Amino acid sequence: MPTNTELFQIKTNKKQEFVFLDSQLEEILANSGVQEGIMIVYCPHTTGAITINENADPDVRRDLSLGMNETFPNKAAYVHMEGNSDGHMKSSVVGASETLIISNGQLVLGTWQSIYFCEFDGPRTRKVYVKIIEG
Repeated sequence: MPTNTELFQIKTNKKQEFVFLDSQLEEILANSGVQEGIMIVYCPHTTGAITINENADPDVRRDLSLGMNETFPNKAAYVHMEGNSDGHMKSSVVGASETLIISNGQLVLGTWQSIYFCEFDGPRTRKVYVKIIEG
């Protein structure tokens, strides 16, 4: 069962943002030549995450950001010395990875779905790992 692992970096511009990864992932998949299998997208950062959500209406990203900030505000009572406990909480809830199905050389996503890198402590340069498992 052949596997391919790729790494790319993204630069985020804000404290919190949701960055589309579709074009990078589609390019990696095309270059792999894999027609059937799975793709794992992984973020090795404790204040970043990977998720799948709607791509059609930009208000969804705005609402996600608003909801995250209201659910996990950065409180003065937190004792983590870096002052980014809210980012750690958001990352833990969203998760570090997503697994995607590859069928006929394409990622299987719903009509309105995209894959996002979620920045919760930016701006930063972040790494994203992609593992493709053919099968």
